[in-house]
Amino acid sequence: MNTSLKDQRVVVTAGAQGIGLAITASFVEAGAHVHICDVSDDFLDSARKQFANAPVSYSKTDVASEQQVDAMFAELAQRWGTLDVLVNNAGIAGPTAKVEETELSAWDQTIAVNLTGPFLCTRRAVPLLKKAGGGSIVNISSAAGRLGFPLRTPYSASKFGVIGLTESWAMELGPSNIRVNAILPGIVAGERQERVIAAKAASYNIGHEEMRERLLSKVSMRKMVTAQDIANQIIYICSPAGSAISGQSLSVCGNVEHLG
Repeated sequence: MNTSLKDQRVVVTAGAQGIGLAITASFVEAGAHVHICDVSDDFLDSARKQFANAPVSYSKTDVASEQQVDAMFAELAQRWGTLDVLVNNAGIAGPTAKVEETELSAWDQTIAVNLTGPFLCTRRAVPLLKKAGGGSIVNISSAAGRLGFPLRTPYSASKFGVIGLTESWAMELGPSNIRVNAILPGIVAGERQERVIAAKAASYNIGHEEMRERLLSKVSMRKMVTAQDIANQIIYICSPAGSAISGQSLSVCGNVEHLG
């Protein structure tokens, strides 16, 4: 099975932290040249140290900003000329609140990063992918993109929207040999998940560990997945081994049965 991505040119948004960092490391290991963007100087500095001897480049870019996204892809077009893979990984958790207590500003921010961000990046990446003769786009959705998620309305709505982008783009771009898929992580172990658990525990007025147990009781395998689990699936579908996969929403979640 050929999962080599030698000399492929890859963009990973929010690639300096969390799931994105694992994705970046996996592409580097597979032989790719990777450009990562992030909004955090601290995470970017840390990534520079980790990938000091690797073919990785960097930019501070907010994917919700049209101007910043356009500038990043203009620079990549000048440097690389073409692109083989785009991973739309950047996303935020959004507020944890009842719908009647959710501020419009929090809704707007979540949609801007989680839904508008992939749109802004994809519309600038597609000409470079077409110039390369085809490639792969991977959008990070969520188990909340296929299941309702009480107290997390903006997040769930944005991740349902990512599925719509994925299926529409797969049909639109397939004739250009561009495959588009979505990955749906479940409960991913890490600092971000601990913050989500803490916020939900506060909303339900229960302890942190009790909230954790409640969440895992709704996962068939009774465990969280890791960032590396997500990265492994992405490498597969972007490699020659996954060359016939497009338009799919692939869950990597231990089978999340329901959310709440």
